[in-house]
Amino acid sequence: MDEDTRYEAVRSRDGRFDGAFFFAVETTGIYCRPSCPAVTPKRRNVRFFPTAAAAQGSGFRACRRCRPDAVPGSAEWNVRADSVGRAMRLIADGVVDREGVRGLASRLGYSARQVQRQLTTELGAGPVALARAQRSHTARVLLQTTDLPITDIAFASGFASVRQFNDTVREVYDSTPTEVRAAAPRGRGARRATPAAGIPLRLAHRGPYQAAAVFDQLTREAVPGVEEVSGAPGGRTYRRTLRLPYGTALVAVEERTGGPRTGGGTHPGGWLDARLHLTDPRDLTTAVQRLRRLFDLDADPYAVDERLGADPRLAPLVAARPGLRSPGAVDALEPTVRALVGVAGAEDLVRRYGKALDAPCGSLTHLFPEPSVLAEARPGGPLGALAAALADGTVHLDPGADRDDAQRALLALPGMTPAVVATVRVRALGDPDVAPPGLDTPDTWRPWRSYAAQHLRIAGELTD
Repeated sequence: MDEDTRYEAVRSRDGRFDGAFFFAVETTGIYCRPSCPAVTPKRRNVRFFPTAAAAQGSGFRACRRCRPDAVPGSAEWNVRADSVGRAMRLIADGVVDREGVRGLASRLGYSARQVQRQLTTELGAGPVALARAQRSHTARVLLQTTDLPITDIAFASGFASVRQFNDTVREVYDSTPTEVRAAAPRGRGARRATPAAGIPLRLAHRGPYQAAAVFDQLTREAVPGVEEVSGAPGGRTYRRTLRLPYGTALVAVEERTGGPRTGGGTHPGGWLDARLHLTDPRDLTTAVQRLRRLFDLDADPYAVDERLGADPRLAPLVAARPGLRSPGAVDALEPTVRALVGVAGAEDLVRRYGKALDAPCGSLTHLFPEPSVLAEARPGGPLGALAAALADGTVHLDPGADRDDAQRALLALPGMTPAVVATVRVRALGDPDVAPPGLDTPDTWRPWRSYAAQHLRIAGELTD
């Protein structure tokens, strides 16, 4: 998009581009999402930025009205397989906060200087600034949804000191942390969260969202002990355990029916209500990002539906289910194990080798087994070979993994079929352009063949 096209999106308050770019107003010093409901600024006063971090780095503060930091992430990072796309997925998962820029660069196979240069050139901000923008968003969520002491929130958000936390919040939100907390919305139970109630969140998405299809799939695949789906269709709750870098979590996500919300822009999208119970608040950012991958919340349904809807075979399927998603995974091992041994086999592994929760919650009793545990318990065979390769780093399936390298490494393992590897690319690596083996897919379906396969499965034209 050129800048004139971006301005037209701002002028029409087009929510389809929320997260794809941000605009700032030089006369006010504020940056916003394209669908911001405020009066449209004059073109000569507007600057455009590819990321919120770039806008913050240029001295602009976040709009209090449209909260640009709360929009879905750019769908571009799901599609792109280059170093910048991989870096953005890793930063979103909290790698810079945990391992620093050197850790990020090591995972990408580049020097820290190369990563800094690539991100700054393309996105207007380096990895530290991008992670800082993410930390400020986490801080705002914790300030407005929990009663944690502000000092605890500073470190839980990933800041190195309370002073750094205070300075960043003032710079980004033009408010002190206390003022940000006082401005919390009152109608959603904000600031009434307790350790027992968890942290309430709204996981935003753009455009239409076929929640029923996602919850149907999660119901079919749920591994007892780790996952459960309760309630009647249209009002189901998905609950599961999570292993996270600093601790564990119990999460619940509500099925939300209906179309995108109205008002505040063109096709602004909607959200899924979630609640997180974290043993360590530092895991909030990572937990949210993993849920976003599982529910495919950063997808661009407009781009997907436009491309696939132009195909005669797929057009009626797309019209019947606009905004169909391709679910991912919170743990790379889970979908791979399900593909190898099925749900019943995965349940047996959980009972035998999964770590039991200190405090079980209903039917949620365990964490999914770690690769090192499975490698020792089940040596040999496809499952043992996979677990050993993940444990020793022969195979990388983290958010920043090179998808083609991962596929080659997986196919070199015993018992790994093209069908299993295709499942791993879609679910564990979030690849939007995977054609199931044996399915004749025209090039016109690219780069959304994973979504095309979803349409065909739901229509009964394709089986796994």
